[in-house]
Amino acid sequence: MGYMTSQYRKVEPARLEQREASRHPVLLQKATVRRHSKQPTEARLVDLSVYGCRVLLEGRFKVGDRLWVRLADSNPIGATAVWREGDRLGCKFDEILDRGLFRQLILHAG
Repeated sequence: MGYMTSQYRKVEPARLEQREASRHPVLLQKATVRRHSKQPTEARLVDLSVYGCRVLLEGRFKVGDRLWVRLADSNPIGATAVWREGDRLGCKFDEILDRGLFRQLILHAG
């Protein structure tokens, strides 16, 4: 027979940060975001990983929107809006970001 205290085990707290890759701060980078077949909205790239990014922008984007994101002078990158808080929008890229572009953008971090 076990002791009464043996039925209670310590459980590690849940990780708050559950990203697949770390985000890198990128400030004052020009970006545009647009829905498919719509006009682009000017944005500012704030942070970046090879899987997604966070941008500051004004516009009516909502979670689940399919987007084209253009970072600096890159080709459009397919993405999905995964969260929105005020003027901040989190995007997940359809494909892993090209390593050369990723490196170019994080080397210009503010």
